[in-house]
Amino acid sequence: MIEMHDVWKTYADGTEALRGISIKVNPGDFVYVVGPSGAGKSTFMKLMYREERPTKGQIFVNGFNLERLKQRKIPYVRRNIGVIFQDYRLLPKLTVFENVAFAMEVIETPKRTIKRRVMEVLDLVKLKEKAGSLPTQLSGGEQQRVAIARAIVNNPAVIIADEPTGNLDPETSWGIMKLLEEINLRGATIVMATHNKEIVNTMRKRVIAIENGRIARDEQRGEYGYED
Repeated sequence: MIEMHDVWKTYADGTEALRGISIKVNPGDFVYVVGPSGAGKSTFMKLMYREERPTKGQIFVNGFNLERLKQRKIPYVRRNIGVIFQDYRLLPKLTVFENVAFAMEVIETPKRTIKRRVMEVLDLVKLKEKAGSLPTQLSGGEQQRVAIARAIVNNPAVIIADEPTGNLDPETSWGIMKLLEEINLRGATIVMATHNKEIVNTMRKRVIAIENGRIARDEQRGEYGYED
């Protein structure tokens, strides 16, 4: 599903973000990525959806070698990867329905299919009645649920969630986590970067800890392990 083999990432200014990362994430896994600020978590996440490229090493997602992938093939890979961001990244002038539909329009899905599928996922994230609302008319938790709907609308095999509860209050965060757990139970593989100690320690999943660009721990049913 996801494999990294001796992956290194050095930026142009000489910053060594990742050093010799090797991991395997199996289909259906739910993985937390934790570690101190500046440890390399964001780079690690971005490599999985080809936002960044490694300086050295190989990355495979759904059988594709991302390092050898031709530019024109990237959209095909991303159809099977849903990305959820901390800051939602919704298009402000589009309605909830249009924001989610956009992810299907870019891959030229038929309009009839788009209408049916978008309403299905809005129902799943409990926002069906907000389909005609603009992002500014929603709470932060509702905006994040729209972002999740957009990420899953194309039935991706992998969900990359980068601090999806980072801007939310505790109660709303738990609602988002229950939704992600349901999506995982439906078959999606989820890799989630987080600083939320309570969530990691309560919803015991696999934990990959990154420190100074290296994997410090990789534990099934692991704990957060930091005091930030």
